[in-house]
Amino acid sequence: MAKEDYYETLGVNNSASDGELKSAYRKQAMKYHPDRNKGNKESEKQFKKVNEAYYILRDKEKRAQYDQSGHQAFEGNGGAGFKDSNSGSGFSDIFEEMFSDFDDGFGGIFGEGGRRSRKTNTKEYGDDIRYDMEISLEEIFSGKKGIIHVSTKIKCKSCNGNGHETDSKPETCPTCEGHGQVRTSQGFFTIQQTCPDCRGEGEVIKNPCKSCGGSGRVDKKKSLLVEIPAGVEDGTKIRLTGEGEAGIKGGPSGDLYIFIIEKPHSIFKRDVNNLYLQAPIPMITAVLGGAIEVPTLDGSIVKVKIPAGTQSGSNFRLSNKGLPEIRQKTRGDLFLEAFVETPVNLSKKQKDLLKQFEEDKNQKSTSPKSEGFFSKLKDLWLEK
Repeated sequence: MAKEDYYETLGVNNSASDGELKSAYRKQAMKYHPDRNKGNKESEKQFKKVNEAYYILRDKEKRAQYDQSGHQAFEGNGGAGFKDSNSGSGFSDIFEEMFSDFDDGFGGIFGEGGRRSRKTNTKEYGDDIRYDMEISLEEIFSGKKGIIHVSTKIKCKSCNGNGHETDSKPETCPTCEGHGQVRTSQGFFTIQQTCPDCRGEGEVIKNPCKSCGGSGRVDKKKSLLVEIPAGVEDGTKIRLTGEGEAGIKGGPSGDLYIFIIEKPHSIFKRDVNNLYLQAPIPMITAVLGGAIEVPTLDGSIVKVKIPAGTQSGSNFRLSNKGLPEIRQKTRGDLFLEAFVETPVNLSKKQKDLLKQFEEDKNQKSTSPKSEGFFSKLKDLWLEK
């Protein structure tokens, strides 16, 4: 039976670049990998074809020979040096090389580059910590400085974070011989995994520190002075580098993230740096005009002029009376929405005066909006 064309096996044309060949090989190799198709002989067979095709086409000299003479170029010379997995070389080495920097989805088949390497003594970072800080609108206006208390892990002072007693030292892990990884044969490939005894450290501690149990850190609640700038928004994340948990066995500390939670305000509503306030206007003030006093977040009282005939829903803008922009000198605005307050608890005399006002038919229209509204309703009824 004639062998399948190598380019067709990889799913590319004969003008494919090296990058396109590599990409096509990765896709096909992952698709037909035996660990993803356990017991499937056809996938196993196709996997061998894919590797053989890439083995030839990845080499410029072999590819040129194949382009000129096809499969005949390698007849009688052992497949141009290609061997299958049973001989321990060939496409196993290709697959290992190809996926050395690739998350293969099989739990790290080839580990660090597919080959055993000496442990680099890379220290493990400590975890980051989240701290939620509730802050009032007044504190947001002026900024806040205060002490927070955080439960965390700090470097063990007894062993200086090393995890072992001062009169002892870590020893080379006998299981992985200091490499941090072990290799086991599984099916077609040699699988490299993190050493279960030293957890990839390459070293084991025979005499762990009594204070920290060998982790190099201990639990503690620490106090930190933090400064929250004026103008921060709800949900703002402030990072304090190195204030998280200490790293394991002397590793670098993580970070502390302070999340700002804005407390609801009883009067003001916020939109970025602008403030909104619903201001009650006495009916007489709304009718005849006058002024009202309005509180602001900076503690001052501002007088606002109310023109005669002010209606509910009227808006007034007080420039630069909002919140400051973070780390800027500019401020937002304060917007007032007026609502005219209906009088209550009237005396008989006051009620009589209002009735007299209502019965005075000689005056001009005093409620144009309501009269217009009911006029439109009347016209609508007449149409029906």
